[in-house]
Amino acid sequence: MQNLLGHAAKRTTVLAHSLLRAVYPPQCLTCDKLVEQEGALCATCWPQTPFIFGLCCDSCGTPLPGDEREQTVLCDECLTLARPWDQGRAAMLYGDKARQILLGLKYYDRLDYAKPAARWMARVAAPILRPDTLVAPVPLHWLRLLKRRYNQSALLSHALALQLGLEHCPDLLIRTRHTGTQDRRGRAGRFENVEGAFAPHKRHASLLKGRHILLVDDVMTVGATLSAAADTCLAHDAASVRVVALARVARSE
Repeated sequence: MQNLLGHAAKRTTVLAHSLLRAVYPPQCLTCDKLVEQEGALCATCWPQTPFIFGLCCDSCGTPLPGDEREQTVLCDECLTLARPWDQGRAAMLYGDKARQILLGLKYYDRLDYAKPAARWMARVAAPILRPDTLVAPVPLHWLRLLKRRYNQSALLSHALALQLGLEHCPDLLIRTRHTGTQDRRGRAGRFENVEGAFAPHKRHASLLKGRHILLVDDVMTVGATLSAAADTCLAHDAASVRVVALARVARSE
């Protein structure tokens, strides 16, 4: 009987989804053109979305010229700026349609962007992961969370963990003080602004010990916020930290 009920429920779900698709056919994520599947980009928007493929900096994910089979290549910025994490990746460069996606997710309640964005991030993150990796977002301060109502990085980390089949802890870290915006701050100012701004959540501090951590953020500019969060993980005995962002702001931006 339970099997019959389960099959009936499944058929009902499939039928409802088919009806929904008939009434509301899937559209491109960034325009109104029809596409074959939900969460896809149309043929016009895809080339305007600066995905990162091929050789990239092993530390921050910036694309680099050369053969992608080369090992452990660093960009000029990462050669001069020590990173506390082991490896880092980004799915795209910040610009064109990527900017539209990021701003929509961050400020305009486009929560539907999280799932396809996680697929793009999983592509670049999977090769650098270690067994038993714990996925966690860069946290917002509670004042900003109250104003925005959601943490876009937590939406991304949750969807990414599902994509990769990994454990997820949305509040592994907390932001201990309101750091304000990083906009209009120079490199040194950005690092100074977030220094010591993170701590493990009291309920989850034990999860860090001996674990490989994947920190997730929506965008990496100079890496100050991710550095402060990674420092916190390592200070509480994480085995290693890797980072992934949806977008990387290149120095030429």
